[in-house]
Amino acid sequence: MAALSGGGAPWRRGWLPALQFVRRGSKAVTRHWKAMHFQRQKLMAVTEYLAPRPAIPPCCLTPKKEKVEEVEEVFRDNRMIAICQYNSMPGEDVVLMRHYLRKHNIEVKFVLNEIVRPVLSQSKYKNLLPLFVARNILLVSPELKAKEMLRVLKGVPQVNLLGACIDDTILSRRGVENFAKLPSLEVSQGQTVGALALLPSQTSSLLQRGPAHLTALLDEHIRRLQAGETGSPPEPAPAHSSGGH
Repeated sequence: MAALSGGGAPWRRGWLPALQFVRRGSKAVTRHWKAMHFQRQKLMAVTEYLAPRPAIPPCCLTPKKEKVEEVEEVFRDNRMIAICQYNSMPGEDVVLMRHYLRKHNIEVKFVLNEIVRPVLSQSKYKNLLPLFVARNILLVSPELKAKEMLRVLKGVPQVNLLGACIDDTILSRRGVENFAKLPSLEVSQGQTVGALALLPSQTSSLLQRGPAHLTALLDEHIRRLQAGETGSPPEPAPAHSSGGH
């Protein structure tokens, strides 16, 4: 025991010290948010990965049945269908153009050639296919509003009229302009009624001209006969209307 408890305590040299858990006063860790440096923000934005866009949108690869039915409905329910070439323009101008056209009951339809061309190729409007070669829009109306449509498009140089189908008749741009110059239906009806009323009056004048001329000749002959019996000169015959010129 003396040796164990001796002055050098040799056994303690190889003894591992006991672990002591000292609980210090806990201190709350507070981290203040610091904004990212502007240069680092730009670097992160430039190096951000962007997935490549497909060359053709998926919606254009397989036309949806609803869009095909919409195109068929447009050509079935409208008397005037104008095909126009559409160039990019600000959204405010598009809204303004639609507003002025809607005042005349004309609607703007944005369509894809990949959907329109298969529909037209199997219909009576297949002769319109050469017009669908670029980005196109349709101006459609259940009424014949060619004059009003041209007046609106005159102030929109980004939209060029290529042709139209009016009452199942395909017209070029010049044909649409000539159609717009025609008088309205009411005026045309009035002109037709006037022409039909003029024909019977002219026919009646032609039929009355012969009998009136014959009557005048007979009256002149009778007067001459009467003048020869009495020996007096014949009186001048009164002027008779010939019933026409």
